Amino acid sequence: MAFDPKPILAALPSLPGVYRFLSDKGDVLYVGKAIDLKRRVSSYFQKNDQSPRIRLMLTQVADIQTTVVRSEAEALILENNLIKALTPRYNILFRDDKSYAYLVLSGHAFPRLGYYRGALDKQHQYFGPFPSGYAVRESIQLLQRVFKLRTCEDSVFDNRSRPCLLFQIKRCSGPCVDEISQEDYRRDVHHATQFLQGKANDLIADLDEKMRHAAAAWQFEEAAAFRDQIQALAKVQEKQFVSSNMSETDADIVACAVDQGMVCVNLVMIRGGRHVGDKSIFPSHGEDYDAPSALEAFLVQHYLGRTIPPVIICNGSDALGVLAELLSAQAERKVAVVTHPIGERRVWLEMALKNATLAISQRLSLESTQVGRLQALQVALQLPDTAQRIECFDISHTMGEATVASCVVYDRLGMQPKEYRHYNITGITPGDDYAAMRQVLERRYSKIAAGEGVAPDVILIDGGKGQIGVAVEVIEEVGLQGALLVGVAKGETRKPGLEQLVVPSRGETLQLPRDSVALHLIQTIRDEAHRFAITGHRARRAKARVSSSLEEIPGIGAKRRQKLLTRFGGLQGVRAASLDDLCQVEGINRALAEIIYNALH
Repeated sequence: MAFDPKPILAALPSLPGVYRFLSDKGDVLYVGKAIDLKRRVSSYFQKNDQSPRIRLMLTQVADIQTTVVRSEAEALILENNLIKALTPRYNILFRDDKSYAYLVLSGHAFPRLGYYRGALDKQHQYFGPFPSGYAVRESIQLLQRVFKLRTCEDSVFDNRSRPCLLFQIKRCSGPCVDEISQEDYRRDVHHATQFLQGKANDLIADLDEKMRHAAAAWQFEEAAAFRDQIQALAKVQEKQFVSSNMSETDADIVACAVDQGMVCVNLVMIRGGRHVGDKSIFPSHGEDYDAPSALEAFLVQHYLGRTIPPVIICNGSDALGVLAELLSAQAERKVAVVTHPIGERRVWLEMALKNATLAISQRLSLESTQVGRLQALQVALQLPDTAQRIECFDISHTMGEATVASCVVYDRLGMQPKEYRHYNITGITPGDDYAAMRQVLERRYSKIAAGEGVAPDVILIDGGKGQIGVAVEVIEEVGLQGALLVGVAKGETRKPGLEQLVVPSRGETLQLPRDSVALHLIQTIRDEAHRFAITGHRARRAKARVSSSLEEIPGIGAKRRQKLLTRFGGLQGVRAASLDDLCQVEGINRALAEIIYNALH
């Protein structure tokens, strides 16, 4: 029976709130906010010019739920929380699973300079956020060069007995072994903080004055140190980031562009008066959204519950006053949302908008290429037009040691790294690739056949008839339906382009032309599975070797092994340690140190 919204609409109040459209299974299809619930929700069923996306959604609606709130601001918060928690199918979603990167100066007696993601702790000092981890690491390298702050973990810092390599190459002042006093180190931390806060010119003037005072007092070594810092800072200013004369220390520029049904938001971050990078963000379900609506959705989803800069410059509408008030309340200070910038601010916004437009053009070009490759593969393998999900498996080991299987996923016209999986293979004869392939396929597809997870359209097996034979048996045993098994076997000379595709369900072997775009897609997926398998294998092998090398030494139990690894920063450090260094570890006497030294050399 068709859904009749009239009884629900008649009972809706003319109050602010949030509404939810539900399917017959109880799934939330869409979440929206309204100043007037009755008028807003009724409009969905009164208009005849709805977009195709909205018309399709309305055919699936089986119920409407509403929540009344006190104000538009509360509706905005509740809508955002529900969208993030429920990820409705028809809402625009700006996914950002990773928290943003920060540069942190720890609250220790000798503060540590480091890279950080996660919840902020008040005992440390944070700078950012930065749009990428690369921007943070570049800043750390620059600050090391100028201020020589420590970057080592506390476990290493607390157990050093001699300066590390960074001290030798003048990237650290050696506080771990008292090469610098706490007072002088604190001075360097203060200077680094000044630089990160955008006060580089003040800092250079301060250092110049100190250099002159030191020289006048005939303290030439100290004066030379100040001179070197000034020169290093000058070089950093020349090379680092696009400079800005904006009066604000921190600001974000947010530009939204829409083209051919694709939405892109370009986020530019200004920190300490410097452009520290930008990123282009593509939402899910962005079709039929105009730029102002998409921008408002981004601002709400991105900033609520996050660190907010004092100024946000965007190409949105004037109807963002409620959001500005909400962000100001969250930040406990005024947050200005500027929609009509002038001067340099306008230049920054125009640059961000241009980058968003270019990102859309690049994405459309890439997708058209990917569409062509996928369509060619569909033709070559006689797949239906709807087939798009491909999973590929590979096995990696070193003479049977630390066997790891990889599964990589191609879907939605691209590789999907978040869906990749490593499988540690155990309980088989070392080096038995057939048994390893059987185990990974059983573990992967027994769950999917039972309804847990998304079934692939194509399963690629990197191997010949032996591996594909095992795969056929496993797929039949677990009862997986609808997936086409394809073995990717290397040609006689094992050269790229000569691969043979084994399709057991049809009893045929294909060899596509070397210039076939379908073959290029298969090669891309196969090579990614190979790379991912090797990555997992090397990590597992390294971990196993670290433990086993020390475990095999008589007299080294779990506690002593942990103390050795902590003191020297890993097995390589233990190998490089002298007898005297080993003797300094708690619980290691001279005789045991000799045993360890001889076992590792």
